[in-house]
Amino acid sequence: MVCFNYISRGKIIKKTNINNIYKHYKERNSKLKELNHLADIFEKYDTFIIDLWGVVHNGVVLNPNAIEAIDQLKKHAKKIVFLSNAPRPSSNVINFLLKMKMNKRYLENVMTSGEAAMHAINQKKFGKTFYHLGPTRDTSIFETVKDNKTDLQRCDFILCTGLFDEYENDLNYYKKILLKHVSKKLICTNPDLIVHRGNVEELCAGSVAKVF
Repeated sequence: MVCFNYISRGKIIKKTNINNIYKHYKERNSKLKELNHLADIFEKYDTFIIDLWGVVHNGVVLNPNAIEAIDQLKKHAKKIVFLSNAPRPSSNVINFLLKMKMNKRYLENVMTSGEAAMHAINQKKFGKTFYHLGPTRDTSIFETVKDNKTDLQRCDFILCTGLFDEYENDLNYYKKILLKHVSKKLICTNPDLIVHRGNVEELCAGSVAKVF
């Protein structure tokens, strides 16, 4: 399950318990052995949870080695679940992968943080009205409740899916416009700080949440 954070009064008040995960990792780290190939362990597992961006693709093209590994898993009847921090519904990400020529038979199970956030927004878990902070390409996340979109002053919560196209590299802009609204909840639908689209580094919604 992909978890997304929401932030109020400048503090994260709901998040994946990363401290417990790290503690568990440290306890087991001494027992871990170096893994050279997925083939070394794949027979021990029925299900594989695989990240998308940076593993299966780089935002521009598919990773042929990853696709070969996925194909081998499918041939051995393994279940594959793709997880993504993309701030968009799972169906949008599937279409994005299909445009990259990824085989549709691999994409039976795809879950994005945007999908999880969308369901919470539709159920009004953070309030009714919201201010969308992010590019217009992410509007599909609130398509069902688009009439509840309002301005920053009147919103119940801030829905952050990324950075505005015209301020995609200026975090100070977001610090200034959000300064008087830190008492509101900020729903960060992509906790990544940065991403690499090919060889180009881009800021993500997590960077905005960090300065909130």
